[in-house]
Amino acid sequence: MTKLSLSIVAILIIAPMSLLAQKEIVIETSNLTLEVGEQRQLSAYVSENGQKLTGPVIFRSRDRKSLFVDSLGIAHAYKPGTVNIVAFAAGARSNFDMVVNFPPIAEIKIDEVPDKIYAGSPIQLKYQVIDKAGLVREGAKVQMVSSNEKVATVDGFGNIRSLKAGSVTITSSIEGIENAITINIVKNPIVSIDLDVEGDEARTGDVFHFKAKALDAKGREVSDASIRYSFDGVADDVSTSAAGLIKQDGRFVADKAGIYTVTASSGTASAYKTLRINPRDVARKIELVGQGSVSDKFTSDLWIWEGQDGRDYAVTGTWGADGTAYFWDVTDPGSVTKIDSIQVDARTVNDVKVSEDGNVTVISREGASNRKNGLVILDTSNPRDVKILSTYDKNMTGGVHNVFIDKGYVYALSAGQKYYVINIKDPKNPFAVSKFELDTPGHSVHDVWVEDGIAYSSNWGDGIQLVDVGNGIAGGSPENPVQFASYAYPSGDNHAAFPFHSKSTGKFYVIGGDEKFPYAMNGNYLAGGYLHMIDFSDLKNPEEVARFELPFAGSHNFWVDSESETLYATFYNGGVRVIDISGELMGDLLAQGREITFYLPGDPKGFVPNAPQTWGAQLHKGHLFYSDMNSGLWVSKVEPIKPKNVKIGSK
Repeated sequence: MTKLSLSIVAILIIAPMSLLAQKEIVIETSNLTLEVGEQRQLSAYVSENGQKLTGPVIFRSRDRKSLFVDSLGIAHAYKPGTVNIVAFAAGARSNFDMVVNFPPIAEIKIDEVPDKIYAGSPIQLKYQVIDKAGLVREGAKVQMVSSNEKVATVDGFGNIRSLKAGSVTITSSIEGIENAITINIVKNPIVSIDLDVEGDEARTGDVFHFKAKALDAKGREVSDASIRYSFDGVADDVSTSAAGLIKQDGRFVADKAGIYTVTASSGTASAYKTLRINPRDVARKIELVGQGSVSDKFTSDLWIWEGQDGRDYAVTGTWGADGTAYFWDVTDPGSVTKIDSIQVDARTVNDVKVSEDGNVTVISREGASNRKNGLVILDTSNPRDVKILSTYDKNMTGGVHNVFIDKGYVYALSAGQKYYVINIKDPKNPFAVSKFELDTPGHSVHDVWVEDGIAYSSNWGDGIQLVDVGNGIAGGSPENPVQFASYAYPSGDNHAAFPFHSKSTGKFYVIGGDEKFPYAMNGNYLAGGYLHMIDFSDLKNPEEVARFELPFAGSHNFWVDSESETLYATFYNGGVRVIDISGELMGDLLAQGREITFYLPGDPKGFVPNAPQTWGAQLHKGHLFYSDMNSGLWVSKVEPIKPKNVKIGSK
């Protein structure tokens, strides 16, 4: 969870209503409109019963990539649009909008103009509207006209309908800027389509790969033909639609069981194949096994490990409280026992991580009384008697939100803008060896995960960054981090990332999770956002291929078991969800019936009674451990996979 969103919730929950009613923030800055590239100092003060109070007012932008407000209260405008700004101080909070004006249009850029089009074949022009700041104007409405509608017509989306052979000019215009291209339409030699696909029956969520060839009268392939794929169907459940997704490279996936027909066409020629889609049928039961209750404060992240004595242990952090971390014996998951705790100077111990051998634990600190946040490094060789080995706070006074331990190094966030790599091979004498930070406008980072020498950082609007810190793929090391791949999705809400190597397909995915709170109405602070499945098999051209989204619940942290190809994801008020990610991923995973099971933890004696707010999950020795903000540590067991096609009474 972001520090901003949680702090807002905390203010609303903890501050007395009378205090909030008496204090208000007065915005002094009169002109809240900027141009791209402009800066402006913001000014505000707290008023109590009409009296101006001294003390700082902090500004935070809800869209740092468009407009970033630095620690001095200076607003930096990067992209056009309306951006909501939060101003807050002790006992008061206010929201206001700032507007960044749209620069004038500079050009209409049209890519991949075809040399020729076969008459009767549809084609869509790909274009971008670029403004004078060099930015792409998203959603700009371009007017397109054809010089001869007897030869070809065109709509505002760039779809050209070619009617007969000839030459035609397509003119695009917006705000007085034009771009004209000439297209040659030639006689269409295509008389038939050859459509092929492997198999004609599968489950919802299984991906088909259709291959279509356009043929001329002599049966020769027309290799430059434009082929369009489409589908229709009838669902087994007549109360719903036969939904699915088809890509123009021939990939098709169905969401609902039923009969589907996929058609490939070019001009007047077409071919089709009919498919039988069966239910995915992956549902299994989940059983609550045990709980480690925390009823006096919010719980944050968790980590489970096997100790040197062969027993299993857990550590959990706390949020917005008194800087406590708890240690648990979870050897018997049905009897979770608190065995020790440690308290540090902090309000929030947001993250907890344990070294591979279990001897060292690192906890993060935020809200320290002396503003020296940073890390606390613990000796957990005996989890029943935890001791502080050292602290590290250089360059980290802005707070450490998340950390990761890998092979004697800690990867620690600093003030939400970068992460430092810290050598803890001698845990009593930690020292930084490098850092990784983007240089993009308004850049920020929320989390970092390290696996096989690659650091996967979640950089909000800049998306997922893949950094070589010892893998060798780009010559990097912990002392020399080298970024080699990235992917940013449009929402800009990238909060967490987890790699997944699919053994059933050979594909390499990175799962990116959102975090946002779009439903803050009537006192309900429900999370939103979802999990993005990004195919990184081609590192230079990553592709977002699928999603898992729950209505009115938002993703937080998650864990992948590559062996069983199962995703364990926490969704705040949506509890913990268990998801089948076997096979190729494409489309809407929830609609496809890939959810195996879920559990909504609720404790009548919880810090917030009977209210799920799950934070993180980890699979350990066949048991699913997960932390819940409102109630502590939980353990469940998912029913084993059911054997398929086994008749009753068979041996």
